[in-house]
Amino acid sequence: MTDFHGPLAAFDRALSIARAPDAPFDALLDLARATVGVKLFTFMTADMATQTARRSYTSHPQDYPVSGTKPITYNRWFETVHTRRECFVANTLADIATVFPDYELIGRLGCGSVINLPVVLGDTPVGTVNMLHEEQHYTPERVSLASNWLSVPAKAAYLARRALQAAG
Repeated sequence: MTDFHGPLAAFDRALSIARAPDAPFDALLDLARATVGVKLFTFMTADMATQTARRSYTSHPQDYPVSGTKPITYNRWFETVHTRRECFVANTLADIATVFPDYELIGRLGCGSVINLPVVLGDTPVGTVNMLHEEQHYTPERVSLASNWLSVPAKAAYLARRALQAAG
């Protein structure tokens, strides 16, 4: 079982001293790396009123830049993450290809598994934490850790970022 005490304390410390808008997600990335493991990490916001999603944070800005919006696609991923508000998990590149059109880039980056953790506030999905790693990396234990231990820190990072942007 992964020990969350040290990584969670480091996340709390980083969040409490954050001054730049990316700092809360930098801290969440570090927490995810230390607990469930990630090669590629992004945060997508969702605006259900306009039916658009936007990448607002990325660990790989050259491959996955923070810019623009894309329309929300209604598929099994949407049903899992937005409707049921559960983690979407795919552990092979072939499975990823069934829902993500950028699967070839994902594969070139050495990734073949994904966990998309929904972030829900006020009974509204506001975004997803997207964690990718090599094929078969996200075992049932890691998925459980992500859904049970990263949900509250993800909400905290999202809200801290909004506060820092507003203070900006």
